[in-house]
Amino acid sequence: MKKKLEVLHSYANIAHYTGLILMLAGILMLTPLVCLFFWKNETQSAGGFVTPALIMILLGIIFWRLFKNKNGQSLDMQQSAVIVVLSWVTVCIFSAWPFMAIQKLNFTQAVFESVSGWTTTGLSVVNVQQASHVILLWRSIMQWAGGAGLAIIMLATIVGPTGPALGIAEGRSQQLVPQVRQSAKIVMMIYSGYAIMGVIAYYFAGMNLFDSINHTFAAISTGGFSTKTDSIGHWNSVSIEAVTLPLMILGNLNFLTAYLFLHGDVKAISKNGEVRLMLLMIPICSAALLFLVCTSLYPTLSKSLRVAIFETVTALTTTGFSTVSYSNWNSFGVLLIIVLMLIGGGTCSTAGGIKQYRVYILYKSVIWDIKSFFLPASAVTENYIWQGEQKDFISQTRIRQIGTFIFLYLATYAIGSLIITSTGVSLEDSLFEFASALGTVGLSVGVTSPQASPVILWTEIFGMLLGRLEFFVIITGLIKISRDFLKMCLF
Repeated sequence: MKKKLEVLHSYANIAHYTGLILMLAGILMLTPLVCLFFWKNETQSAGGFVTPALIMILLGIIFWRLFKNKNGQSLDMQQSAVIVVLSWVTVCIFSAWPFMAIQKLNFTQAVFESVSGWTTTGLSVVNVQQASHVILLWRSIMQWAGGAGLAIIMLATIVGPTGPALGIAEGRSQQLVPQVRQSAKIVMMIYSGYAIMGVIAYYFAGMNLFDSINHTFAAISTGGFSTKTDSIGHWNSVSIEAVTLPLMILGNLNFLTAYLFLHGDVKAISKNGEVRLMLLMIPICSAALLFLVCTSLYPTLSKSLRVAIFETVTALTTTGFSTVSYSNWNSFGVLLIIVLMLIGGGTCSTAGGIKQYRVYILYKSVIWDIKSFFLPASAVTENYIWQGEQKDFISQTRIRQIGTFIFLYLATYAIGSLIITSTGVSLEDSLFEFASALGTVGLSVGVTSPQASPVILWTEIFGMLLGRLEFFVIITGLIKISRDFLKMCLF
C-alpha cells in the first residue's frame, strides 16, 4: 500500500507540471492567429487552432490545479524524463490538429509535420505554396519554441523549483548561472535577442516582414522550415545567405558559449573544444566540397564557394536550409553532408546530431590514450577540456557514457536506414534521409514528401524524437512508467 501511495504521489507531481506545459503550449498555439489581422480571407482557419488550443488549456488547468505541488518538491531525473516524454508526445499530437483541419493532411502526415517542427528538424510534407500564412507561421513558432526547450523553458521561467533535472532531461545539462529559473530566463533573453536581430537583418537583406520572421525563427532554432519550396535558394541572394550563415552558427552555439560571447569573453571561447572543432571543420569541409563537388557543377567560382560554405554550415549546425538540390551531386558530396549531419552541432544548443562535444571528447580520448603509452606506469594524469572559464575534468566513466550514446545513435541510424531501404528507396538516399531525421537537420534528397509511405514517415518520426530528446531520456521515462505500472498491479 505504501508503494502505491508513493507512485500516486509521484504521478500527481508529474501531472501538475505536465498540466502547466499543456496550458502554456495551448496559449502558444493561439499566437499564429495574429495573421488573421493581416490576411482576413484566412479567418476560416481559426477553428483549426482554437479548438485544440482550448482543449490543451482546459486539460492543463485541470491537471495544474487538481494536482498541486503543495510541498514545492523539486523534480528528480526519472520524474523529469516522464514529464518530457509525456509532454512532447501530447503537445505534438495536439499540434498536428491544424494540419489535418486546414491542410487536410492525414494523421500520419500531420503528426510528422508537427514532430518535425517541435524537434527543429525541418523535413516537411506540407506544400508551402498552397499553405496559408497562419499555417506557415505555426510551423515556425513550433521550431522556435522547440529549439528553446519545450519543457525546461515553459516551466523554469515560471515555476522555478523544478531543479536542474528537467533541463538534463531535455539534453541541456549546463546552466548559465546557479539558479535554474534565472538560467532559463537568460537563455530566453539570448534567444529573443537573436530573433530581433535576425528579423531586422533579413528585412534589410530583401525579405518581406513575414518571410523575415519565419526564417529567423527557423534559423536560430536550427530548424530549417521555409516559406518557399526552394528554401533559401529561392532568393539566390548573397546578402540573404550572409545573414543566414551567422544565424545558423549562433543557433548551433552552446548557450554557455553564447553567454560568454555576449559578455566579450573571447579568451574563454577560444579555449572551448566545440568552437575549435567547428572552426576547423567548416573551412576544411567547405574546401573539400568546393574542389571535389561544386566547381564542376556551378558556372562561377563565387557561386561554387557560396554553395560549398552554405551547405557545410547548414549540415553541421543541423539547420537544414538549402540553396541547391543534391540531385546532381556526386557520392563524395552526399557522403560528406551525411557525416556532417551525424556529427551535428553544439551541446546545450538548439542543434541536433551526436554533438560536437561528444566527438571532441572522443578525439581527445584517443590523444590521451596515445600519450599514456609514453608515460611511466606510475604517472598520474588529469584529462580535461575547457568549458567556458573552467576546466572540465573527463573521467573514464564520462568517456564510457559517450561511447554508449554514440553506439546507440549509430545503431539506431543503421536500423532506421535499413527500414527506409526496405520500402524501395536506394541505400544512399536512405542513409541521407535518416541521418537528416535522426540529427534533426531537415535536408532532403526527395524521399520525404506527401507521397512518402507511412513506413518512411513513422520511421522518421521516431528518429526525430530520439534525436531531439536523446536516448537516455526516453529510455529512463519508459522504464519508470513500466516499473510504476508493475508496482500498481502487484502491490
